[in-house]
Amino acid sequence: MKNRRVAEVSRRTKETDVFVKLKLDGKGSSKIATGIYFFDHMLSLLAKHGLFDLEVGCEGDLEVDGHHTVEDVGIALGEAFGQALGSKEGITRYGMAYVPMDETLGRAVVDFSGRSFLVCKAKFSAERVGELNTELVEEFFRALAVHGKMNLHIEILYGRNSHHMVEAMFKSAGRALCQAAAKDSQVKGVPSTKGIL
Repeated sequence: MKNRRVAEVSRRTKETDVFVKLKLDGKGSSKIATGIYFFDHMLSLLAKHGLFDLEVGCEGDLEVDGHHTVEDVGIALGEAFGQALGSKEGITRYGMAYVPMDETLGRAVVDFSGRSFLVCKAKFSAERVGELNTELVEEFFRALAVHGKMNLHIEILYGRNSHHMVEAMFKSAGRALCQAAAKDSQVKGVPSTKGIL
C-alpha cells in the first residue's frame, strides 16, 4: 500500500498516555489537548505554520510537573514524523525558516538525515510562560529530533520576551519541517548519495 504520509502513534507509560495523529500533506488544522494550555497553543502553531494536520491527546502526571507530558508528546510526534515520511523518497530533506515575533527573531534548520541531533540555543528571562516551564521547550525539541531521526538546529538570535521567544521557536520549526518534508518533483528516489536516509 502506498504511503499516504499519515501516521498514528500511541504511547502509554505509567506517567503518560499519549496519542498523536499526523498528516504531512494537510492544511494546518489541529486538535490538541495535553493539559498544558500554552503547550497546546504552541503545538497548534507548529501545525498551522507547518501545514500539517495534527491531533494530540495526552493524559499525564501533571500533579508531578509537566516534564513527562512535554517530553512524551515530543517522542510520539517524532515517531509520527518518521512513520509518515516512510522511505523519504522524493522529499526535499532540508528546511530552514526565520520567524520574527516582535522584538524576537527565531531560526530553525532541519535535516531528515536519519541521524538524531539537536542544537537548541535560547535564554529565557522567565521560568514559565503560562503553565509551561520554559526549560521544557528544549526537552520537547530534543525528543522530537531524537525520535524523528532528524538534525534540528533551533535558536533565538535575539529577543527579550519569553512568550515571543517560545512562539518564534515553534513557528520557525513548523516552517522548516514543512519545507524539509515537502515533496520535490526534481528529487528522484532518496535525496542522499548513500541511497538511504
